[in-house]
Amino acid sequence: MIADIKKDATERMKKTVEALGITFNKIRTGRAHPSILDTVYVPYYGQDVPLSQVANVSVLDARTLSVSPWEKAMVPAIEKAIMKSDLGLNPSTMGELIRLPMPALTEETRKGYIKQAKGEAENSRVAVRNIRRDANATLNKLLKDKAISEDDERRAQDDIQKLTDKAIAEIETAFAAKEKGLMDI
Repeated sequence: MIADIKKDATERMKKTVEALGITFNKIRTGRAHPSILDTVYVPYYGQDVPLSQVANVSVLDARTLSVSPWEKAMVPAIEKAIMKSDLGLNPSTMGELIRLPMPALTEETRKGYIKQAKGEAENSRVAVRNIRRDANATLNKLLKDKAISEDDERRAQDDIQKLTDKAIAEIETAFAAKEKGLMDI
């Protein structure tokens, strides 16, 4: 019973940290990386599909991405989808190849992105603490129902606190890496 609670808390905390990593990938640094376009969806035969399913996305150089659609007719739709996204990218088309130059980040935009990353990291820390609270509430309920002893509850709460500390440390590490990536010129 206690092992199930710990396992559930561990899995949920791990998913929270993974979700933060995905969110950090959406925050653009000055370097070109194909994962920047993961949130772009393109209309394809009446359905919105991820860009990676209708085109090949690759890095041309440190500041330029290239998108090669598998069908020539998709070029205008892909351009439009990229322009509609809130990524601030302006595609330029050369035949069937779409080039996406990454604009240089100003000091002001860097600080804005760091602020955004800090907010996302804080949201993840709150989510981890909520998971801890839920697990501890379940343990308290088991104690009240006399399903576990006070010693078992205390040990389990200590274990859950260790899991929480570990998850928050991972969040801090990810934020520090993102902050460093954003401040690199």
